[in-house]
Amino acid sequence: QVQLVESGGGLVQPGGSLRLSCAASGTIFMINVMGWYRQAPGKDPDLVATITSGGKTNYADSVKGRFTISRDNAKNTMYLQMNSLKPEDTAVYYCKAAGTYVTSWGQGTQVTVSS
Repeated sequence: QVQLVESGGGLVQPGGSLRLSCAASGTIFMINVMGWYRQAPGKDPDLVATITSGGKTNYADSVKGRFTISRDNAKNTMYLQMNSLKPEDTAVYYCKAAGTYVTSWGQGTQVTVSS
């Protein structure tokens, strides 16, 4: 089992920045890929970004050039640096870890972009 705990959400003005963190514990060696997803009210969850154990990244078109996903293997933590935030980035952000025998989600952290 893998446990994930997100942190770093909050309220920020348009154009501002936030950094989300996702701390992993448990059978971490089983994780192949980690990612961030977000869900706005009344909408389905959307992929934001993913990063493999080898460091390969993938981003949704809507966040390319503004968001950066990274991971610190020594700390078992994944990050999402979000810059130039827009009101449409408002959502609950979830981290996900997946491997051959494991799929885990965090509890989510709210990000609100508003003036």
